Amino acid sequence: MEEHGAHTGPAAQTPRSRLYDYADVAMPEHQPETTGDPDHRRREFAVLLGEFRRTAVLVPVDGDGVPLSGDFGGVRWIYAFSNEQSLARFALARGEGAREWAYQRWLGARLLDAVVPAVGVPCGVALDCADGEDGAVFPPVRGIVPDAVAVDVESGTGDER
Repeated sequence: MEEHGAHTGPAAQTPRSRLYDYADVAMPEHQPETTGDPDHRRREFAVLLGEFRRTAVLVPVDGDGVPLSGDFGGVRWIYAFSNEQSLARFALARGEGAREWAYQRWLGARLLDAVVPAVGVPCGVALDCADGEDGAVFPPVRGIVPDAVAVDVESGTGDER
């Protein structure tokens, strides 16, 4: 796997999970010209993650209360929306705008800390996924989900999951 960016020291030998690329996609591409700080995007993502964890989001559910999700890139993504308008755009994009959508309000922290681990496969959260660049993804990596289900945490055998 190709490493992105130049690193020296012990971090240079640590393999990087390809799922970090999802986190990179989740971070805004544009950095204000006034910041010469290369870590600016990571800090912005950390702020976004903190806001998501503290915010109640809309999670569409089926008749059994199971969150609606989709599989992409070897990861199951639970769909979450910041408001009803964003959920409506998603429904219309799927060609299902005429049906009624049941949803529950859950804290982002509950999704990341309790629901994601219960899924049993690599799982993250896609927020406002019908909103293009205004959406975000929270992949199953260290610092976002519990280490026990993060795909970039080494198992007891020394193999990367």
